[in-house]
Amino acid sequence: MNKEAKHSDAKRPKENQEIIALRKAISKALEEKRYEHTLGVAYTAAALAMRYGQNVHKAQTAGLLHDCAKNLTNEKRVDICRKNNIPINAAEEKNPFLLHAKVGSYLAQKKYGISDREILDAITYHTTGRPDMTVMDKIIYIADYIEPGRSQAPGLPEVRRLAFTDLDDCLFRILGDTLDYLTASKMEIDEATRQTYDYYKSLREQNTER
Repeated sequence: MNKEAKHSDAKRPKENQEIIALRKAISKALEEKRYEHTLGVAYTAAALAMRYGQNVHKAQTAGLLHDCAKNLTNEKRVDICRKNNIPINAAEEKNPFLLHAKVGSYLAQKKYGISDREILDAITYHTTGRPDMTVMDKIIYIADYIEPGRSQAPGLPEVRRLAFTDLDDCLFRILGDTLDYLTASKMEIDEATRQTYDYYKSLREQNTER
């Protein structure tokens, strides 16, 4: 790095420097295709954070780290969980690939120095969701689904529009589409995803009755 580049970096706000450093670290931990997806999620999460008045730096950080355990083997994920008392449910026992979110949250804390619970939780729940999600949880969950590199999900243009008009409607749409896809494909459904869908379905029904 030349002197001009160093001087330019020194002028960047601290949070920008942190994002740049994190991006470099993640680029070394992930395969190229996964890294491109990660950048897309971080970009989309930042845009959604701006739209809904959330902390952009936190959204970018969670977006960059959400898949940081994706390139680990299933055996390694299980090993990390067992050594660190991270619970493994029935669906994860059958398909340890699903553990990448929990393990990713663990690595975000232990390897990348993240202590902010809002960021760590958003990483933990970015694949299954959870009842009563925070706005940041919803942002990372949705950003993972709609980032620019995605192309296979049903009704993606409409889902992307919903993401920037009504976050809750978008979340519910994605949860429903995900369950439909998993059921049709006869794939393992994590009970947390079904619980999340049922929670938001009940909430919508209560709001309709008022």
